[in-house]
Amino acid sequence: MEEVNKKEGYRSILEMGPLLLFFGVNYFYGIMAGTTVLVISTLLSLALSWYWFKNIPMMAAAGCVAVVFFGGLTIFFDDDFFIKIKPTIVSIIIAGVLASGKILGKNPLAAIMKSAVSLSPEGWNKLTWLWVAMFIIMAIANEIAWRSLTTDQWVSFKAFGIPVLSLGFGLLSLPIMQKHQIKKD
Repeated sequence: MEEVNKKEGYRSILEMGPLLLFFGVNYFYGIMAGTTVLVISTLLSLALSWYWFKNIPMMAAAGCVAVVFFGGLTIFFDDDFFIKIKPTIVSIIIAGVLASGKILGKNPLAAIMKSAVSLSPEGWNKLTWLWVAMFIIMAIANEIAWRSLTTDQWVSFKAFGIPVLSLGFGLLSLPIMQKHQIKKD
């Protein structure tokens, strides 16, 4: 049991560490240094995930690709525009994939989460559309934030506001998941 808790602690550090480093380095040294540390620490986080757990979660891998791509553009062009639009573009892509899947009669969210959660088809449908709405709202919130806040304020929004929004939608997901959960025997 202690070993499982230790591994989960490592996993949490790997997930949140790069974002917290980004926030801290940006605070002291600016957005370019923060972005450089974000890219490096995200790659290191993925490598450590592979070393410790012998797997890389699909969402972490996709997140790493986005961070390296947009962070690389930010560093190469010396323009924080790219790192600021990353959350918008990633959120729109995720919302689009989820919505397109539903329209085409598939459910990508169920395919990703079905090993951890067992819901009725109606539950997956409601949860998917809630998540589509969440990602659209997060994209809009990021657009408003980066266009109206200073860079330091936007970084604070990114580090703390986006996770709070995600937590809020996670809490909204709970009643759907409880109501439509299929009990495993």
